[in-house]
Amino acid sequence: MKIHKGILKTFLFFFLCTPQSQAKCVGKMINPISDICWKCIFPLRIAGLEVVSNSKNGDKALVRNPICWCPRPPFGEELPGIPISFWEPVRLVDVTREPYCMVSMGGTQLSREGAKGRGHVTVNTDTVQKNSFYQAHWYIYPIIYWLEVFMDFICLDTSSIDIAYLTELDPLWNDDKKAFILNPEASLFANPIAQMACAADCITASITKSVASDVLFWCNGCQGGLYPFTGTINAHSGGVQASLLIAGKFMAKLHREGLLWGTTGLNSLCIKHPMPIMRKSQYRFQMLYPVVDTDGCHDFGASEVSWQALREYPYKGEDFAYLVWRKRDCCLL
Repeated sequence: MKIHKGILKTFLFFFLCTPQSQAKCVGKMINPISDICWKCIFPLRIAGLEVVSNSKNGDKALVRNPICWCPRPPFGEELPGIPISFWEPVRLVDVTREPYCMVSMGGTQLSREGAKGRGHVTVNTDTVQKNSFYQAHWYIYPIIYWLEVFMDFICLDTSSIDIAYLTELDPLWNDDKKAFILNPEASLFANPIAQMACAADCITASITKSVASDVLFWCNGCQGGLYPFTGTINAHSGGVQASLLIAGKFMAKLHREGLLWGTTGLNSLCIKHPMPIMRKSQYRFQMLYPVVDTDGCHDFGASEVSWQALREYPYKGEDFAYLVWRKRDCCLL
């Protein structure tokens, strides 16, 4: 495969010509072969029946029909097909304290100009509780399509690999008050009763081998509450917990902005559909940095206590990168 000279020069500039600017920026280049937990594609369901199971990651079968009908272009005539359900690695998300630090691009520092909302982890002297702030970066990463694992499979995401979103450029990410524009319902969940419900969400995600309850949409399971959609965390218990919560808040924000759509359920068999309130059961996470975890994926909101050991360490191990797996229900015509 030929590499365009312009792309090669850009990478040489970042990695060779600016060593001082990368002093605080850490990360690694993702190896699409060895760094991905390929068994996370499962369980696989065809025509409502589970063909290949996954002992570690279960899910809920939202489509049990043996046949589906979808319009086929260009005339829109409805044709019969077979429902298929699987998990697809489609996005990367960085959670970093250093603005413009591309963790998933080998620790490339894009810029230091105009950086607002520098990350931190501090202790509140009144409550002796840690709070933190992180930036997030979103990459389009349809690796199954690009590696041609499945040839001509119409259900795959066929987007180009690209950097899609930087929170450093988002004026709402570091301001809880301005973020109220996107999530006015946040005021409904700022009470003890709503927060106590997140304990049930945590248990559901951690024990039942399913996923966090979609009914409790304001909870990120064991990591805390999703609201507001900003990079602020008021109950920081560790880097892994905080980074998973930031990833969840960020993805909820993208759904609210119409940048992420629904891909599961009967409504998704023919085409993706708007989903302003994120369905948490649609996603899983796999850690890629600071430690590559190829043993399995982690359900949205599931407890990190059993696997977070040695996944965070000083200096080079305080920023994080995750591969986002998305469930896909599709009608195969």
